[in-house]
Amino acid sequence: MVIRSPGRLTAVTALVLASASPARRNLLAAAGIAAEVVVSGFDESTVDVAEPATLCLVLARAKAEAVAGRLTDGLVLGCDSVLDFEGAAFGKPADADEATRRWYAMRGRSGVLHTGHCLIEPGTGKRAEAVASTTVHFAEVTDAEVAAYVGTGEPLRVAGAFTIDGLGGPFIECIDGDHGNVVGLSLPLLRRLLGELGHQLTDLWGVR
Repeated sequence: MVIRSPGRLTAVTALVLASASPARRNLLAAAGIAAEVVVSGFDESTVDVAEPATLCLVLARAKAEAVAGRLTDGLVLGCDSVLDFEGAAFGKPADADEATRRWYAMRGRSGVLHTGHCLIEPGTGKRAEAVASTTVHFAEVTDAEVAAYVGTGEPLRVAGAFTIDGLGGPFIECIDGDHGNVVGLSLPLLRRLLGELGHQLTDLWGVR
C-alpha cells in the first residue's frame, strides 16, 4: 500500500513509515501519529547477514534509505523485525511446512524478537538508529494447535511465524520487554530517536 508522501513542511513534522505493516501503522495511530505509508520495495533477499540483531537493523536502514531518497521533507522511519531463536534468524517462514517446524522447535521455549529502527530526516540527511529487543516465552502448544494456527495463514505473513496482537497471542505465555516491539515497533525507542534528531514525539500528534 502506498499513501501520499508529505509536501513541503514548515512548523510541523510529518512521519513517513517505510513499511507495509498494518500492525506498525496501527501502533503509531494509537499513539496519535497519523503516519504516511510508502512501501520501500527493497529486495530483502539481497542482504546476507547471519546475526539476527544486525540483520534487522540492516534491513530497517535499507528500507528507510530507499524511501528517504524519494523525499525532501519530513521524517522517514524504517523498521524490520527478526526473531533470534538459539542464534538462528527467523524472518517470515517460506511456507506452511517451515512455519510448522519452527513452532515445533519454539514451543515451550524462548526467543528474542529484535526490531531494527532507522529514522532519517531527508532534508538534512541526519539519521538515528537502534535495535529494540524483547524476550518472548512461547507456550507448550499441542500439535493440533500448531496445525490450526498455521492453517490460518497468519504465521506465513510475520517474522518468527507468530503474532502477539493477533491469533498467535494465546500461544505467548509472557514477554520480557516492550510489547509494542513484538508487534513491530517500539514507541519508547522511536521517542528517543526523534529526540536525537531534535524532534519531540508530541510534535507528531495529529499531523497529516
